[in-house]
Amino acid sequence: MTMTPLTHTPQDSGVPASARDFSVEGRVVIITGAGQGIGRELARQFAAAGALAVVADLNLGKADTVVKEIQDAGGDALAVRVDVADESSVAAMVDAVIEKWGRVDVLINNAAIFATIEKGPFEEIPLAQWEQVLRVNVTGTYLCVRAVAPHMRAAGFGRIINVSSDTVTRGTVNYLHYVTSKAAVIGMTNSLARELGHDGITVNCIRPGMVATEVERTVNPTIEGRERAASQQCIPRGMVPTDLVGVMFFLATPASAFITGQTIACDGGYTHSS
Repeated sequence: MTMTPLTHTPQDSGVPASARDFSVEGRVVIITGAGQGIGRELARQFAAAGALAVVADLNLGKADTVVKEIQDAGGDALAVRVDVADESSVAAMVDAVIEKWGRVDVLINNAAIFATIEKGPFEEIPLAQWEQVLRVNVTGTYLCVRAVAPHMRAAGFGRIINVSSDTVTRGTVNYLHYVTSKAAVIGMTNSLARELGHDGITVNCIRPGMVATEVERTVNPTIEGRERAASQQCIPRGMVPTDLVGVMFFLATPASAFITGQTIACDGGYTHSS
């Protein structure tokens, strides 16, 4: 099933935003890594707001579960199995979305290796693990952008939102593979914004803080560690996935048409950017 493209206000028109411009209703939104954690909550919230959510995950069973949650709540969603580190798998994901809905309006590059990473001194990181983290977190983001870009260009509209981490600014120790990968995502965002801006496509990045989810980690932060981090924030409470929804919504809408190449910290004020 294909759908008629939504109408778009030209990005450089300078026309004042209307209430409609702040809505994600009817937007086709691909969210990678949406079978659990942050991605799951984003898919549920976008669908609740009327978006057509693509729940893309390596684990199709988890993706199917999220789609059922969305459908039971009255929303519309599509589950797709994807390995973001595999070019053909990413292409198949986008093909499935185009076949069902005819377009891709928003891509949220949320998939990453994180929970299973073992911390340790940089000299002791196995090369295979280093390469795997970069392959998924960096190359995976690149492959997904490359796959959706032609469809966004054809529509003259696109919103790409990458997910980095506050570990980049803090230089978290014993986490070099992850921190390096998330720093690369910020650089990629800056360059892609310049390459895609003239096509009506914006590319921005969110830098979350320590988010509490249902996902079990190889190394779980202690309660004391979470409380210490929260106490250093301007908003002194633990961060949860719904804290990311508002900024994600805004960057996914026409209202954010003149914002691109930006990395926005969403961490309760733990870090400050100049």
